[in-house]
Amino acid sequence: MADKIVFDIETKDSFDDVGGQENLRQLSLSVVALYSYNQDKYFCFDEHELAEAEKIFKTAGVLIGFSSKRFDVPILDKYFSFSLAALPHYDILEEVERNFGRRVGLNAIAEANVGLSKTSHGLEAIEMYKRGEMEKLKEYCVQDVRITKQIFDLIKKQGYLWIPQRNLPEMVKTPIIYEEDKFQQDRLL
Repeated sequence: MADKIVFDIETKDSFDDVGGQENLRQLSLSVVALYSYNQDKYFCFDEHELAEAEKIFKTAGVLIGFSSKRFDVPILDKYFSFSLAALPHYDILEEVERNFGRRVGLNAIAEANVGLSKTSHGLEAIEMYKRGEMEKLKEYCVQDVRITKQIFDLIKKQGYLWIPQRNLPEMVKTPIIYEEDKFQQDRLL
């Protein structure tokens, strides 16, 4: 049975380092963390362990991430012998944008729905890499995968997320649906 893979990456450099967001593909990967539903296990690989990560990604029937189509896949794709972009992909941020009308950060969604907070942010992850704090960096990346997985599991269970309003103490109940059958059909095509 094809696996569902929840994943996240961190980079060695920032958009400023590569001349802006239009040069996204020039960013270099520092770590990739993932969760395999088939194995019920979290993994984290640094740049020297990507062959092991690729083996797991090759088992994927669907990829699950947060802003992963725009950010993670274009960067990670250049490290693999096959195209991650060709796999069925459920991007939670795209679903939030489609149904709520704007981007909302992972931390805000996590706090509102699963009571978790990110332990850091992407620019700090770059500094962890530069300081050689690889275990701390890996822990941070795995925590983002845990959060993303919990949000995905909640979407599957209840079919909506609470989305915080900007500058208001209210949240909006926003339908966010994951249709398993759709992704199984996409994999067959």
